Amino acid sequence: MSKFKLVTCAAIIGLLSIQPYAAAQEEDDNDQPKVTRASKNLPELILGSKEDVYAVNQKDFELVAGQGYRWKITSAAGLEYKFVTDLFRNVWMNQIVIDDLEVHMNGAPAWLEFDAEGTINVQFTTVRPGEYTWSVPNLAEKGMKGKIIIK
Repeated sequence: MSKFKLVTCAAIIGLLSIQPYAAAQEEDDNDQPKVTRASKNLPELILGSKEDVYAVNQKDFELVAGQGYRWKITSAAGLEYKFVTDLFRNVWMNQIVIDDLEVHMNGAPAWLEFDAEGTINVQFTTVRPGEYTWSVPNLAEKGMKGKIIIK
């Protein structure tokens, strides 16, 4: 058998042995949501309500690494809320929008503070997979806390 035929046979056998692995890898990738170039809207987080100043409409959020997101965080009660999360230190912060005024920065905010009712829009891209927390520190024991999971 010539060297050429031997190399060709070895190459074909090698390609055939890789194909099942590639198919299995493709199946695993289909389980994950697709990352898109467009930012996705997260469900709005509403802190407090007229009926209960300690109410929270949603505690846990699930995100995908590498995806851009827009997140509305709203104070709906008359209480002062200091929103703190370790998520901001682990994402690429694009901007924060308050009443159509944009804040662009080269780092993460330490916290968001609501002195009155209103909405702050945060736009970011997830960078590091992991489990992060959010809370209103002095009110966490009253249920104003949750987690954010980036897969």
